[in-house]
Amino acid sequence: MDDVPADLFARLAADPLAGHLGITLEQVRPGYARASMTVGPQLLNAVGMAHGGATMALLDVVHAAVSNSHGTVAVAQDVHTEFLSPGAEGDVLVAEGVEVHRSSRTAVYRIDARAQDGRLVATALARVFRTDRAWETA
Repeated sequence: MDDVPADLFARLAADPLAGHLGITLEQVRPGYARASMTVGPQLLNAVGMAHGGATMALLDVVHAAVSNSHGTVAVAQDVHTEFLSPGAEGDVLVAEGVEVHRSSRTAVYRIDARAQDGRLVATALARVFRTDRAWETA
């Protein structure tokens, strides 16, 4: 399957919070998205592990990209996240999201974040509301 149109990718990749946290959107195609983030010292919590908020932001950037990958504006309704293994400073976390179910009004996605050694750091099940508005008019 082909990637989404370049203009849609550019709009999804221009997320200001993602830029602030060093999250890079790498690929988006209908029903799939991937992004990465290097865990630097600014993304650690008080005990020296990847902050859950930073990890969740990575998952959410992928959630936004995959849920909008069909060219229709979608907005998050729910995200359930499980933190499974701590990310460490220097880890490169890669999150991939896949479409589990899509109807005309809602859709569900699974997003997994893994460290470079293959460890599953976090997983999320996320739902969106799909609007009638095309990205061209957003």
